[in-house]
Order: sequence, then structure tokens, then C-alpha cells
Amino acid sequence: MTTDEGRVSLRRILQRFTASEAEIDAQELRRESAECGGIPAQQCSRGQLVSVAGRLRTVVYTPRTNLPTLEADLYDGSDVVTLVWLGRRHIAGIEPGRHLTARGRMAVRDDRKVIYNPYYELDSPK
Repeated sequence: MTTDEGRVSLRRILQRFTASEAEIDAQELRRESAECGGIPAQQCSRGQLVSVAGRLRTVVYTPRTNLPTLEADLYDGSDVVTLVWLGRRHIAGIEPGRHLTARGRMAVRDDRKVIYNPYYELDSPK
């Protein structure tokens, strides 16, 4: 092992000890997202056809008079993407803490990244 390799491994060990739980969780989510073939949400831009993978943070049903919506915030360790299903009140398996991969066209609403009516695959519980 060269001295540069030793420094890099020592630096990684020190980062693991000094990083907060949220930072470690974000690193793990970024790694899992890359393994699933997902694009980091931070790199996605408006109009791009994307595949993002991560964990659902929140799921909210928004009753509206003309069109109800189900919204879920998907976090992949780099950024949050809001998944919006129009006309839906509930979808089996869409719940906070669940891992999934979503595909669709990226939009921006109120400075937030959004995918409307995404295709999705639920990952097996870990």
C-alpha cells in the first residue's frame, strides 16, 4: 500500500467517525441509487427523461375539488424529487420509508423538482 492509498483510506475512516447520521444515510442512498441505475436527482434538469431511485420521505394526499393528488417526496441522497400522481387518493406500497425507482419527465414547480404520474417500481423491503 502506498502512502497516498493509506491517506485516502485513513481519510475515509475518519469521515465515517465524524460524519453525522444524516450524512452517512445520504452517502448510502447515493450508492444504492447508483446501483439501481438512477441518475442523481441533483443532476436532473427540467424536461429531461430520468430514472431516479431512493427512499420516500413523505406521502401526502391533497384533496382538491377538481382533481385530488397523491404526492410523495423521494430522496436519493443528493436532492428531493416530488412524485405526483394525479387523480389518486392511495397507491398500495407508496408509504414513507419505502425504497423505489421512478421514471418520467422532470418538471419544476415552485422551484421543486417534480415528476407527474411516474412509472415506478417498488424495491423489496430491506
